Amino acid sequence: MTDRQSKIAVVTGAGSGIGRAVAVELLRAGWSVTLAGRRPKTLEETAALAPEAASLAVRTDVARPDDVAALFAATVERFGRVDLLFNNAGTFGPGGVPVEDLSYEAWRHVVDTNLNGAFLCAQAAYRQMKEQDPQGGRIINNGSISAHTPRPHSAPYTATKHALTGLTKALSLDGRPYRIAVGQIDIGNAATDMTARMESGALQANGEVVPEPVMDVADVARTVRHMAELPLEANVQFATVLATTMPYVGRG
Repeated sequence: MTDRQSKIAVVTGAGSGIGRAVAVELLRAGWSVTLAGRRPKTLEETAALAPEAASLAVRTDVARPDDVAALFAATVERFGRVDLLFNNAGTFGPGGVPVEDLSYEAWRHVVDTNLNGAFLCAQAAYRQMKEQDPQGGRIINNGSISAHTPRPHSAPYTATKHALTGLTKALSLDGRPYRIAVGQIDIGNAATDMTARMESGALQANGEVVPEPVMDVADVARTVRHMAELPLEANVQFATVLATTMPYVGRG
């Protein structure tokens, strides 16, 4: 299978965590994948986990429009089209900071990355998918359990993830005439560097600090792959994948 015969994916935040797991899952399944992230070294490490597969590493800050444009231009130049965007890049922001002490700079950084970055990447993917032949493709946004229920001291993260749900719905509607399917996966406590603190203790709504269970990030990756490999006539609009016993249902 050559680069231009396989399905083509762009994965943002591919240098670590969920993005790395999804990228490797797709690469091992025969996809060609553009790995986007701010650190070239970690992107190279991701590519090395599937050395026989077709990958392209592109240093990208998703909050910068020029970076996003260059990312999709490089992908089309190398692979010819875009079949999937996994819109994954994100940041939690400063943890444990009460809203009254949160700096505007910290708020803006989270909004720029989680929301503006997701919009810029989705817009670029949408433009390409609309014009390519065969027309269409799929966008999967990485939401969060926080797209439904917040943790304490998480205003920027929770606000952006709620907004991402609105973006998913709007893009899903607007993409219908062009065979662009848009869905969202909301993830709770996948075992990554970002969630390592959960196992030692996470602040709960009642003020207690309690260790929380986590799940294997590979289970998330398999779910994203399932969503990605559906025919465009079918779409998982929203999926929630979480550690079975984490405090989510009834949280608070």
